[in-house]
Amino acid sequence: MKLLIIEDEFILATDLRQVLTNEGYKVYEAQDNGPEALEFVKQNEVDLILCDIHIKGPWDGIETIQKILEVSQVPVIYLTAFTDKETVVRAKKTLPAAYISKPFHKENLRIAVEMAIYNFAIQNTNKKSLSTETAKDFLRVNTDIFIKRNARFVKLSLGDILYLQADNSYTNIFTPAKYAIREPLSTVLGRLALPELIRVHRSFAVSLNKIDSFSENEIRIGEVKIPIGRSFKEAFMKGFKFH
Repeated sequence: MKLLIIEDEFILATDLRQVLTNEGYKVYEAQDNGPEALEFVKQNEVDLILCDIHIKGPWDGIETIQKILEVSQVPVIYLTAFTDKETVVRAKKTLPAAYISKPFHKENLRIAVEMAIYNFAIQNTNKKSLSTETAKDFLRVNTDIFIKRNARFVKLSLGDILYLQADNSYTNIFTPAKYAIREPLSTVLGRLALPELIRVHRSFAVSLNKIDSFSENEIRIGEVKIPIGRSFKEAFMKGFKFH
């Protein structure tokens, strides 16, 4: 997860960055004014913004977020020492994920960040295809998915998927790392809906883009050998017509 802090108090920005880095997030160098923050978002992938409402420069934090949302729909958490009604009303118009008063508490910050990421993923996932249980473990947002590992949602790029393997009621997703989802292989394939992911066996699906070689009965991805089931050969070969 890639986080951006917009804060003009150097000590606070440094403290925030350290806390969030310790929580396992990638945190960019803080931006201290609106125009530079806007340009940064245009040029970098940002998953969540923590923004102070009162920052230096021509725009305050709320105006900055309004302009950022015009180019990127990214969840926002406001940080401020001001909780007057007028400020809160203005901030609400940008639909923030949370509103944290300064000085912040580490636990409140951690919870706010996790909830912001989770709620944003839920809002951008096809709710009709999700049950309450599966929504807790596997969420898709554009070209990424969020997989729950322990108490944290981890972002995985769909382009990193090498192959899938059925494991009883679970499906293992193999990238350079391994992730387990509590859903059968057919359900995962349906929800991912990636044309390059082709089922080649009752227990395996492969990404055509990641295949190193194949024969009549076997596919190799790196050092991994994956069998090709007899009833899946035709669908496997048809997949190459799209490439």
